[in-house]
Amino acid sequence: MDLFRLKAHELQQKLFRREVSAVEITQSVLARADKVDSTIQSFITRTPEAALAQAKRVDEKLARGEAVSPLAGIPGALKDNMCTKGVKTTCASKILANFVPPYDATITEKLAAADAVIVGKANLDEFAMGSSTENSGFFVTRNPWDTDRVPGGSSGGSGAAVAAGEAIWSLGSDTGGSIRLPAAYCGVVGLKPTYGRVSRYGLVAYASSLDQIGPFARDVRDCALVLGAISGHDRRDSTSINAPVPDYTAKLESGVKGLKIGLPREYFVAGMQPEVEAAIRRSIDELVAMGAELVEVSMPHTQYALATYYLIATAEASSNLGRYDGVGFGHRGEGSDIVSMYKRSRAEGFGPEVQRRIMLGTYALSSGYYDAYYLKALKVRTLIKQDFDRAFGQVDVLIAPIAPTTAFKIGEKVEDPLAMYLVDVCTIPSNLAGVPALSLPCGFADGLPIGMQIIGPHLSEATLLQVAYTFEQAHDYHKQLAAIREVD
Repeated sequence: MDLFRLKAHELQQKLFRREVSAVEITQSVLARADKVDSTIQSFITRTPEAALAQAKRVDEKLARGEAVSPLAGIPGALKDNMCTKGVKTTCASKILANFVPPYDATITEKLAAADAVIVGKANLDEFAMGSSTENSGFFVTRNPWDTDRVPGGSSGGSGAAVAAGEAIWSLGSDTGGSIRLPAAYCGVVGLKPTYGRVSRYGLVAYASSLDQIGPFARDVRDCALVLGAISGHDRRDSTSINAPVPDYTAKLESGVKGLKIGLPREYFVAGMQPEVEAAIRRSIDELVAMGAELVEVSMPHTQYALATYYLIATAEASSNLGRYDGVGFGHRGEGSDIVSMYKRSRAEGFGPEVQRRIMLGTYALSSGYYDAYYLKALKVRTLIKQDFDRAFGQVDVLIAPIAPTTAFKIGEKVEDPLAMYLVDVCTIPSNLAGVPALSLPCGFADGLPIGMQIIGPHLSEATLLQVAYTFEQAHDYHKQLAAIREVD
Protein backbone atom coordinates (compact mmCIF):
# COMPACT_ATOMS: atom_id res chain seq x y z
CA MET A 1 0.00 0.00 0.00
CA ASP A 2 1.24 3.50 -0.88
CA LEU A 3 0.76 5.19 2.48
CA PHE A 4 1.44 8.64 1.01
CA ARG A 5 -1.88 8.36 -0.85
CA LEU A 6 -3.94 8.19 2.35
CA LYS A 7 -5.49 11.06 4.31
CA ALA A 8 -4.24 12.08 7.75
CA HIS A 9 -7.34 10.73 9.51
CA GLU A 10 -7.02 7.40 7.66
CA LEU A 11 -3.36 7.12 8.63
CA GLN A 12 -4.24 8.10 12.18
CA GLN A 13 -6.60 5.14 12.50
CA LYS A 14 -4.04 2.73 11.07
CA LEU A 15 -1.43 4.12 13.43
CA PHE A 16 -3.63 3.83 16.50
CA ARG A 17 -4.58 0.26 15.55
CA ARG A 18 -0.86 -0.48 15.14
CA GLU A 19 -1.37 -1.58 11.52
CA VAL A 20 1.48 0.71 10.46
CA SER A 21 4.16 2.67 12.25
CA ALA A 22 4.89 6.39 12.09
CA VAL A 23 8.29 5.54 10.65
CA GLU A 24 6.66 3.55 7.82
CA ILE A 25 4.29 6.43 7.04
CA THR A 26 7.15 8.93 7.02
CA GLN A 27 9.33 6.66 4.86
CA SER A 28 6.51 6.39 2.31
CA VAL A 29 6.12 10.18 2.09
CA LEU A 30 9.88 10.75 1.90
CA ALA A 31 10.24 8.12 -0.82
CA ARG A 32 7.46 9.78 -2.81
CA ALA A 33 9.26 13.13 -2.58
CA ASP A 34 12.51 11.45 -3.69
CA LYS A 35 10.73 10.34 -6.85
CA VAL A 36 8.71 13.43 -7.77
CA ASP A 37 10.24 16.54 -6.22
CA SER A 38 12.86 16.91 -8.92
CA THR A 39 9.87 17.46 -11.23
CA ILE A 40 7.52 19.44 -8.96
CA GLN A 41 10.13 21.31 -6.87
CA SER A 42 7.89 21.83 -3.85
CA PHE A 43 10.68 22.11 -1.29
CA ILE A 44 13.45 24.59 -0.62
CA THR A 45 14.74 22.54 2.31
CA ARG A 46 13.95 18.90 3.08
CA THR A 47 14.51 17.44 6.56
CA PRO A 48 14.32 13.64 6.20
CA GLU A 49 16.60 12.78 9.14
CA ALA A 50 14.69 14.99 11.58
CA ALA A 51 11.38 13.66 10.23
CA LEU A 52 12.36 10.02 10.77
CA ALA A 53 13.69 10.80 14.25
CA GLN A 54 10.38 12.45 15.18
CA ALA A 55 8.41 9.51 13.72
CA LYS A 56 10.49 7.12 15.81
CA ARG A 57 9.65 9.11 18.97
CA VAL A 58 5.95 8.82 18.14
CA ASP A 59 6.24 5.05 17.72
CA GLU A 60 7.98 4.85 21.08
CA LYS A 61 5.17 6.84 22.73
CA LEU A 62 2.56 4.54 21.23
CA ALA A 63 4.51 1.47 22.36
CA ARG A 64 4.43 2.84 25.91
CA GLY A 65 0.67 3.34 25.66
CA GLU A 66 0.87 7.12 25.89
CA ALA A 67 -1.92 9.29 24.49
CA VAL A 68 -0.99 11.22 21.35
CA SER A 69 -2.71 13.86 19.23
CA PRO A 70 -4.56 13.23 15.94
CA LEU A 71 -1.57 14.61 14.00
CA ALA A 72 1.04 12.52 15.81
CA GLY A 73 3.33 10.80 13.30
CA ILE A 74 1.62 12.37 10.27
CA PRO A 75 4.10 14.03 7.87
CA GLY A 76 3.53 17.63 6.82
CA ALA A 77 5.39 20.63 5.41
CA LEU A 78 5.76 24.29 6.39
CA LYS A 79 5.90 27.25 4.05
CA ASP A 80 9.42 28.60 4.22
CA ASN A 81 8.43 31.91 5.83
CA MET A 82 7.69 30.25 9.20
CA CYS A 83 10.57 30.18 11.65
CA THR A 84 12.09 26.82 12.53
CA LYS A 85 14.90 26.81 15.10
CA GLY A 86 18.04 25.33 13.60
CA VAL A 87 16.50 24.90 10.12
CA LYS A 88 16.88 27.48 7.37
CA THR A 89 13.99 29.91 6.83
CA THR A 90 14.65 31.70 3.55
CA CYS A 91 11.32 33.23 2.47
CA ALA A 92 12.52 32.10 -0.99
CA SER A 93 14.73 35.19 -1.03
CA LYS A 94 18.44 35.51 -1.69
CA ILE A 95 18.61 38.07 1.09
CA LEU A 96 17.75 35.30 3.60
CA ALA A 97 19.30 32.39 1.71
CA ASN A 98 21.38 31.28 4.70
CA PHE A 99 19.23 32.54 7.59
CA VAL A 100 18.78 29.99 10.39
CA PRO A 101 16.34 31.26 13.04
CA PRO A 102 17.33 31.00 16.72
CA TYR A 103 13.71 30.32 17.72
CA ASP A 104 10.55 28.54 16.60
CA ALA A 105 7.34 30.17 15.41
CA THR A 106 4.34 29.52 17.65
CA ILE A 107 2.85 27.19 15.05
CA THR A 108 6.12 25.25 14.94
CA GLU A 109 5.94 24.83 18.73
CA LYS A 110 2.29 23.75 18.52
CA LEU A 111 3.03 21.15 15.87
CA ALA A 112 5.95 19.82 17.92
CA ALA A 113 3.64 19.54 20.93
CA ALA A 114 1.19 17.62 18.71
CA ASP A 115 4.03 15.22 17.70
CA ALA A 116 3.55 16.07 14.02
CA VAL A 117 6.34 15.13 11.61
CA ILE A 118 7.82 17.93 9.48
CA VAL A 119 9.41 16.76 6.23
CA GLY A 120 10.58 20.12 4.94
CA LYS A 121 10.14 23.81 4.14
CA ALA A 122 8.11 24.57 1.02
CA ASN A 123 8.82 27.01 -1.80
CA LEU A 124 6.93 30.29 -2.19
CA ASP A 125 6.90 33.57 -4.01
CA GLU A 126 9.67 35.65 -2.44
CA PHE A 127 8.45 37.05 0.89
CA ALA A 128 4.99 35.72 -0.07
CA MET A 129 4.63 38.36 -2.79
CA GLY A 130 3.01 36.75 -5.80
CA SER A 131 0.29 34.50 -7.16
CA SER A 132 2.26 31.83 -9.03
CA THR A 133 5.47 30.91 -7.13
CA GLU A 134 7.34 32.22 -10.17
CA ASN A 135 8.74 35.01 -7.98
CA SER A 136 10.75 32.60 -5.81
CA GLY A 137 14.37 33.65 -5.63
CA PHE A 138 15.45 30.03 -6.24
CA PHE A 139 13.19 28.12 -8.66
CA VAL A 140 9.62 27.76 -9.91
CA THR A 141 7.34 25.13 -8.36
CA ARG A 142 5.20 23.26 -10.90
CA ASN A 143 1.57 22.24 -10.75
CA PRO A 144 1.25 18.46 -10.19
CA TRP A 145 -1.77 18.30 -12.52
CA ASP A 146 0.16 19.88 -15.41
CA THR A 147 3.83 20.64 -14.92
CA ASP A 148 3.74 23.34 -17.60
CA ARG A 149 1.45 25.35 -15.33
CA VAL A 150 1.83 27.28 -12.08
CA PRO A 151 0.62 25.87 -8.74
CA GLY A 152 -0.62 29.28 -7.64
CA GLY A 153 1.00 31.44 -5.01
CA SER A 154 2.35 32.56 -2.85
CA SER A 155 2.11 29.22 -0.99
CA GLY A 156 2.63 27.23 -4.19
CA GLY A 157 5.12 24.80 -2.69
CA SER A 158 2.78 23.98 0.19
CA GLY A 159 -0.17 23.33 -2.11
CA ALA A 160 1.84 21.33 -4.64
CA ALA A 161 3.46 19.17 -1.93
CA VAL A 162 0.04 17.99 -0.71
CA ALA A 163 -1.33 17.49 -4.23
CA ALA A 164 1.76 15.50 -5.25
CA GLY A 165 1.81 13.23 -2.18
CA GLU A 166 5.04 14.75 -0.86
CA ALA A 167 3.23 15.73 2.34
CA ILE A 168 -0.07 14.62 3.88
CA TRP A 169 -0.82 18.18 5.00
CA SER A 170 0.98 21.51 4.96
CA LEU A 171 0.80 25.08 6.20
CA GLY A 172 0.76 28.25 4.12
CA SER A 173 0.17 31.92 4.77
CA ASP A 174 -2.58 33.95 3.13
CA THR A 175 -2.23 37.72 2.65
CA GLY A 176 -4.45 38.16 -0.40
CA GLY A 177 -5.33 34.60 -1.43
CA SER A 178 -2.01 32.82 -0.98
CA ILE A 179 -3.54 29.67 0.56
CA ARG A 180 -6.79 29.56 -1.37
CA LEU A 181 -5.31 30.11 -4.84
CA PRO A 182 -2.76 27.25 -4.65
CA ALA A 183 -5.44 25.03 -3.10
CA ALA A 184 -7.76 25.73 -6.05
CA TYR A 185 -5.07 25.33 -8.70
CA CYS A 186 -3.69 22.13 -7.12
CA GLY A 187 -7.05 20.52 -6.32
CA VAL A 188 -6.73 20.36 -2.52
CA VAL A 189 -8.49 21.96 0.44
CA GLY A 190 -7.05 25.21 1.81
CA LEU A 191 -8.33 27.46 4.58
CA LYS A 192 -7.50 31.05 5.51
CA PRO A 193 -8.68 31.40 9.12
CA THR A 194 -10.10 34.51 10.76
CA TYR A 195 -7.37 37.11 11.22
CA GLY A 196 -5.92 36.42 14.68
CA ARG A 197 -7.23 32.85 14.97
CA VAL A 198 -3.70 31.44 14.39
CA SER A 199 -0.67 33.15 15.90
CA ARG A 200 1.62 35.05 13.53
CA TYR A 201 4.54 34.99 15.99
CA GLY A 202 7.50 33.67 14.00
CA LEU A 203 5.83 34.22 10.61
CA VAL A 204 8.14 36.48 8.60
CA ALA A 205 5.97 39.51 7.92
CA TYR A 206 4.83 40.73 4.53
CA ALA A 207 1.72 42.79 5.39
CA SER A 208 1.06 42.47 9.09
CA SER A 209 -2.62 43.47 9.10
CA LEU A 210 -3.42 40.92 6.37
CA ASP A 211 -1.12 37.89 6.86
CA GLN A 212 -2.68 34.74 8.32
CA ILE A 213 -1.38 31.16 8.61
CA GLY A 214 -3.65 28.30 7.60
CA PRO A 215 -3.73 24.63 6.51
CA PHE A 216 -3.68 22.69 3.25
CA ALA A 217 -5.03 19.14 3.25
CA ARG A 218 -6.38 16.43 0.94
CA ASP A 219 -9.87 16.58 2.42
CA VAL A 220 -12.01 18.65 4.77
CA ARG A 221 -11.62 16.43 7.84
CA ASP A 222 -7.83 16.66 7.60
CA CYS A 223 -8.11 20.42 7.22
CA ALA A 224 -10.17 20.56 10.42
CA LEU A 225 -7.60 18.46 12.30
CA VAL A 226 -4.68 20.67 11.28
CA LEU A 227 -6.59 23.88 12.02
CA GLY A 228 -7.38 22.61 15.50
CA ALA A 229 -3.72 21.89 16.15
CA ILE A 230 -2.45 25.35 15.20
CA SER A 231 -5.26 27.63 16.47
CA GLY A 232 -5.39 29.46 19.77
CA HIS A 233 -4.45 32.60 21.64
CA ASP A 234 -0.80 33.61 21.86
CA ARG A 235 0.31 36.40 24.19
CA ARG A 236 3.38 36.95 21.98
CA ASP A 237 1.12 38.08 19.11
CA SER A 238 -0.73 41.29 19.94
CA THR A 239 -3.31 40.59 17.20
CA SER A 240 -4.10 37.08 18.46
CA ILE A 241 -7.75 36.45 19.35
CA ASN A 242 -8.37 35.28 22.92
CA ALA A 243 -11.21 32.86 22.23
CA PRO A 244 -11.69 29.13 22.87
CA VAL A 245 -10.72 26.75 20.07
CA PRO A 246 -13.61 24.41 19.21
CA ASP A 247 -13.35 20.85 17.96
CA TYR A 248 -13.52 21.64 14.25
CA THR A 249 -14.48 18.06 13.41
CA ALA A 250 -17.56 18.07 15.68
CA LYS A 251 -20.01 19.71 13.21
CA LEU A 252 -18.73 18.20 9.97
CA GLU A 253 -21.64 15.82 9.51
CA SER A 254 -24.38 18.32 10.43
CA GLY A 255 -25.38 18.98 6.81
CA VAL A 256 -26.52 22.26 5.27
CA LYS A 257 -30.27 22.07 5.73
CA GLY A 258 -31.58 25.44 6.84
CA LEU A 259 -28.31 27.28 6.18
CA LYS A 260 -28.54 30.43 4.09
CA ILE A 261 -25.96 30.68 1.31
CA GLY A 262 -25.19 34.08 -0.17
CA LEU A 263 -24.29 34.55 -3.82
CA PRO A 264 -22.33 37.83 -4.15
CA ARG A 265 -23.01 39.06 -7.68
CA GLU A 266 -19.84 41.19 -7.79
CA TYR A 267 -17.59 38.11 -7.59
CA PHE A 268 -18.64 36.81 -10.99
CA VAL A 269 -16.37 39.16 -12.91
CA ALA A 270 -16.21 39.83 -16.64
CA GLY A 271 -13.81 37.53 -18.45
CA MET A 272 -14.28 34.62 -16.10
CA GLN A 273 -13.55 31.25 -17.69
CA PRO A 274 -16.97 29.76 -18.55
CA GLU A 275 -16.13 26.34 -17.10
CA VAL A 276 -15.15 27.94 -13.78
CA GLU A 277 -18.38 29.92 -13.46
CA ALA A 278 -20.44 26.88 -14.50
CA ALA A 279 -18.75 24.69 -11.87
CA ILE A 280 -19.41 27.22 -9.09
CA ARG A 281 -23.04 27.71 -10.03
CA ARG A 282 -23.56 23.96 -10.36
CA SER A 283 -22.05 23.48 -6.88
CA ILE A 284 -24.40 26.07 -5.42
CA ASP A 285 -27.37 24.30 -7.01
CA GLU A 286 -26.22 21.04 -5.39
CA LEU A 287 -26.02 22.66 -1.95
CA VAL A 288 -29.53 24.06 -2.43
CA ALA A 289 -30.71 20.56 -3.36
CA MET A 290 -29.19 19.36 -0.08
CA GLY A 291 -31.37 21.79 1.88
CA ALA A 292 -29.56 25.12 1.86
CA GLU A 293 -31.36 28.34 0.97
CA LEU A 294 -29.88 30.62 -1.70
CA VAL A 295 -29.91 34.41 -1.21
CA GLU A 296 -28.40 36.82 -3.73
CA VAL A 297 -26.43 39.60 -2.04
CA SER A 298 -24.59 42.70 -3.20
CA MET A 299 -21.17 43.80 -1.98
CA PRO A 300 -20.75 47.08 -3.88
CA HIS A 301 -17.27 48.00 -2.69
CA THR A 302 -15.71 44.76 -4.00
CA GLN A 303 -14.62 46.64 -7.13
CA TYR A 304 -12.23 48.73 -5.02
CA ALA A 305 -10.66 45.80 -3.15
CA LEU A 306 -7.76 45.20 -5.53
CA ALA A 307 -6.57 48.82 -5.49
CA THR A 308 -7.08 49.04 -1.73
CA TYR A 309 -5.08 45.88 -1.14
CA TYR A 310 -2.15 46.96 -3.29
CA LEU A 311 -1.86 50.21 -1.33
CA ILE A 312 -2.17 48.73 2.15
CA ALA A 313 -0.11 45.58 1.52
CA THR A 314 2.73 47.40 -0.22
CA ALA A 315 2.83 50.12 2.42
CA GLU A 316 3.13 47.51 5.16
CA ALA A 317 5.74 45.62 3.11
CA SER A 318 7.78 48.79 2.75
CA SER A 319 7.80 49.12 6.53
CA ASN A 320 8.39 45.44 7.32
CA LEU A 321 11.20 44.90 4.83
CA GLY A 322 13.15 47.94 5.97
CA ARG A 323 14.98 45.70 8.46
CA TYR A 324 16.86 43.86 5.70
CA ASP A 325 19.82 46.19 5.43
CA GLY A 326 22.76 43.78 5.35
CA VAL A 327 23.83 44.67 8.90
CA GLY A 328 21.98 42.58 11.49
CA PHE A 329 21.41 39.44 9.41
CA GLY A 330 20.88 38.33 5.85
CA HIS A 331 22.84 39.02 2.68
CA ARG A 332 25.42 41.81 2.79
CA GLY A 333 26.68 43.41 -0.40
CA GLU A 334 30.02 45.16 -0.81
CA GLY A 335 30.14 48.96 -0.68
CA SER A 336 32.59 51.78 -0.19
CA ASP A 337 30.42 53.31 2.56
CA ILE A 338 27.35 52.35 4.57
CA VAL A 339 24.87 53.85 2.10
CA SER A 340 26.35 52.02 -0.90
CA MET A 341 26.45 48.83 1.20
CA TYR A 342 22.71 49.20 1.98
CA LYS A 343 21.93 49.76 -1.68
CA ARG A 344 24.03 46.85 -2.89
CA SER A 345 22.64 44.48 -0.23
CA ARG A 346 19.02 45.20 -1.12
CA ALA A 347 19.58 45.30 -4.88
CA GLU A 348 21.31 41.91 -4.81
CA GLY A 349 19.06 40.36 -2.17
CA PHE A 350 15.55 41.34 -3.30
CA GLY A 351 13.97 40.13 -6.54
CA PRO A 352 12.07 42.37 -9.00
CA GLU A 353 8.57 41.83 -7.55
CA VAL A 354 9.68 42.54 -3.98
CA GLN A 355 11.50 45.67 -5.14
CA ARG A 356 8.39 46.75 -7.06
CA ARG A 357 6.15 46.39 -4.01
CA ILE A 358 8.59 48.14 -1.67
CA MET A 359 8.74 51.10 -4.05
CA LEU A 360 4.95 51.24 -4.42
CA GLY A 361 4.52 51.14 -0.64
CA THR A 362 7.21 53.71 0.03
CA TYR A 363 5.59 56.06 -2.47
CA ALA A 364 2.14 55.60 -0.88
CA LEU A 365 3.56 56.45 2.55
CA SER A 366 5.67 59.39 1.42
CA SER A 367 5.05 62.97 2.47
CA GLY A 368 2.25 64.54 0.48
CA TYR A 369 0.80 61.21 -0.68
CA TYR A 370 -0.05 59.49 2.62
CA ASP A 371 -3.53 61.04 2.89
CA ALA A 372 -4.28 60.68 -0.82
CA TYR A 373 -3.38 57.00 -1.02
CA TYR A 374 -2.75 55.05 2.20
CA LEU A 375 -5.28 56.85 4.41
CA LYS A 376 -7.95 56.68 1.71
CA ALA A 377 -7.25 52.95 1.27
CA LEU A 378 -7.82 52.40 5.00
CA LYS A 379 -11.20 54.14 4.73
CA VAL A 380 -12.21 51.99 1.75
CA ARG A 381 -11.10 48.91 3.69
CA THR A 382 -13.68 49.82 6.32
CA LEU A 383 -16.38 50.06 3.63
CA ILE A 384 -15.42 46.61 2.32
CA LYS A 385 -15.66 45.16 5.83
CA GLN A 386 -19.09 46.77 6.22
CA ASP A 387 -20.20 45.03 3.00
CA PHE A 388 -19.34 41.70 4.64
CA ASP A 389 -21.10 42.69 7.88
CA ARG A 390 -24.30 43.49 5.99
CA ALA A 391 -24.10 40.30 3.95
CA PHE A 392 -23.63 38.14 7.04
CA GLY A 393 -26.68 39.80 8.56
CA GLN A 394 -28.64 37.99 5.84
CA VAL A 395 -26.73 34.73 5.24
CA ASP A 396 -24.55 32.19 7.05
CA VAL A 397 -21.88 31.86 4.35
CA LEU A 398 -21.00 33.28 0.95
CA ILE A 399 -19.98 31.15 -2.03
CA ALA A 400 -17.85 32.50 -4.85
CA PRO A 401 -15.04 31.54 -7.22
CA ILE A 402 -11.44 31.45 -6.00
CA ALA A 403 -9.97 32.70 -9.28
CA PRO A 404 -11.39 33.72 -12.66
CA THR A 405 -9.58 30.85 -14.42
CA THR A 406 -7.85 27.54 -13.81
CA ALA A 407 -4.05 27.45 -13.44
CA PHE A 408 -2.26 29.42 -16.15
CA LYS A 409 0.95 28.44 -17.90
CA ILE A 410 4.36 29.21 -16.41
CA GLY A 411 5.61 32.47 -17.89
CA GLU A 412 2.20 33.51 -19.22
CA LYS A 413 1.77 36.54 -16.94
CA VAL A 414 5.33 37.27 -15.81
CA GLU A 415 5.72 40.32 -18.06
CA ASP A 416 2.34 41.80 -17.06
CA PRO A 417 2.20 42.51 -13.29
CA LEU A 418 -1.32 43.93 -13.52
CA ALA A 419 -2.67 40.74 -15.12
CA MET A 420 -0.96 38.76 -12.36
CA TYR A 421 -2.52 40.97 -9.66
CA LEU A 422 -6.00 40.43 -11.17
CA VAL A 423 -5.70 36.71 -10.40
CA ASP A 424 -6.43 37.60 -6.74
CA VAL A 425 -9.54 39.67 -7.44
CA CYS A 426 -11.90 37.16 -5.74
CA THR A 427 -9.73 36.39 -2.72
CA ILE A 428 -8.42 39.78 -1.57
CA PRO A 429 -11.67 41.14 -0.02
CA SER A 430 -11.68 38.43 2.69
CA ASN A 431 -8.20 39.47 3.83
CA LEU A 432 -9.18 43.13 3.98
CA ALA A 433 -12.18 42.20 6.14
CA GLY A 434 -10.28 39.63 8.22
CA VAL A 435 -12.95 36.95 7.70
CA PRO A 436 -12.26 33.22 7.17
CA ALA A 437 -12.45 31.67 3.71
CA LEU A 438 -11.97 28.15 2.41
CA SER A 439 -11.08 26.71 -0.99
CA LEU A 440 -12.68 23.39 -1.92
CA PRO A 441 -12.28 21.35 -5.14
CA CYS A 442 -15.55 21.44 -7.09
CA GLY A 443 -14.71 20.23 -10.57
CA PHE A 444 -12.24 20.10 -13.45
CA ALA A 445 -11.78 21.94 -16.74
CA ASP A 446 -9.52 20.32 -19.32
CA GLY A 447 -7.97 18.19 -16.58
CA LEU A 448 -7.23 21.16 -14.28
CA PRO A 449 -8.88 21.56 -10.85
CA ILE A 450 -11.45 24.27 -10.08
CA GLY A 451 -11.81 25.66 -6.57
CA MET A 452 -14.98 26.93 -4.88
CA GLN A 453 -14.65 29.61 -2.20
CA ILE A 454 -16.73 29.46 0.98
CA ILE A 455 -16.55 32.65 3.11
CA GLY A 456 -17.99 33.18 6.58
CA PRO A 457 -18.15 35.77 9.38
CA HIS A 458 -15.41 36.05 11.98
CA LEU A 459 -14.63 32.79 13.82
CA SER A 460 -17.05 30.76 11.66
CA GLU A 461 -14.44 28.21 10.55
CA ALA A 462 -16.54 25.32 11.90
CA THR A 463 -19.46 26.34 9.68
CA LEU A 464 -17.23 26.69 6.60
CA LEU A 465 -15.85 23.21 7.22
CA GLN A 466 -19.38 21.86 7.74
CA VAL A 467 -20.58 23.23 4.38
CA ALA A 468 -17.41 22.05 2.64
CA TYR A 469 -17.65 18.55 4.12
CA THR A 470 -21.29 18.20 3.06
CA PHE A 471 -20.41 19.06 -0.53
CA GLU A 472 -17.26 16.96 -0.51
CA GLN A 473 -19.08 13.78 0.53
CA ALA A 474 -21.19 13.93 -2.64
CA HIS A 475 -18.09 13.85 -4.86
CA ASP A 476 -14.76 12.09 -5.26
CA TYR A 477 -12.52 15.07 -5.98
CA HIS A 478 -10.74 14.56 -2.65
CA LYS A 479 -9.96 10.97 -3.58
CA GLN A 480 -7.94 11.93 -6.66
CA LEU A 481 -4.20 12.44 -6.59
CA ALA A 482 -2.37 14.06 -9.49
CA ALA A 483 -0.57 11.56 -11.71
CA ILE A 484 3.12 12.41 -11.83
CA ARG A 485 5.87 10.48 -13.58
CA GLU A 486 8.16 9.17 -10.87
CA VAL A 487 11.94 9.34 -11.21
CA ASP A 488 13.82 6.22 -10.08
